[in-house]
Amino acid sequence: MTTTTLLVDIGNSRIKWAIARGGRIGRMRALPLADFAEFTRALRRLKPVAEVRAVCVAGRDAEKALRQALTATGHPRPRMARSERQAAGVTNGYRDPWRLGADRWMAAIGAWHAAGQRRIVCAVSVGTALTLDVVDAGGQHRGGLIAPGPLLMRRALLGQTHGIAVRAAGGRRGSAALPGLADNTRDAIDLGSLRACAALVDGCIADLRRTLGAAPLVFLTGGDAEVIAPLLASRVEHCPELVLRGLAVLS
Repeated sequence: MTTTTLLVDIGNSRIKWAIARGGRIGRMRALPLADFAEFTRALRRLKPVAEVRAVCVAGRDAEKALRQALTATGHPRPRMARSERQAAGVTNGYRDPWRLGADRWMAAIGAWHAAGQRRIVCAVSVGTALTLDVVDAGGQHRGGLIAPGPLLMRRALLGQTHGIAVRAAGGRRGSAALPGLADNTRDAIDLGSLRACAALVDGCIADLRRTLGAAPLVFLTGGDAEVIAPLLASRVEHCPELVLRGLAVLS
């Protein structure tokens, strides 16, 4: 009999979930993090599942809300993913494994298995934060990095400056700018944050090619992945459900 698993990924901005049957993941759905009421209604519409696998980086309150939503809708208690020294053939590269975010750990596992467990992979998530993690062909996590995502960059500029914020309000689009540039402050902020993130990803991937002697297979996920993708020089595979793939491997 095929086991049915509910996979849940609670990030800093969104709740994402999908059903896995026999290792195959169904359509991923997503809601804003604040909309737990609608998420609970969605859970009521699901058929009973055998188990629930979840990862949550949004804090204890969000994890508690998940448990309450599952209990209220008659689903099993969740098995929460935590970062470990080793899991599913992948070895954590952090000295203290728990310090690697559980969502990054799941994405790394998901990427390595999606690539067939024999390739160097790079899991890139572009959301509230931009994260990048590398796993080599042998399953060793070789480290990663964290930077502000495009939204945080924009908020920082608008919140920590006066002149830029004033000029960004009510900006009008023109037609004088060169390709890749902007001719009003609002668009300059948006485009600058996106290009900064894209340049960071491309630079890291180029370094990996030189250091490891081979191009990694890059998996791109996160809420701003589709916006960043056209700006990347590197070849990437868009995988919105990458963290859920990691959860599915553990199930």
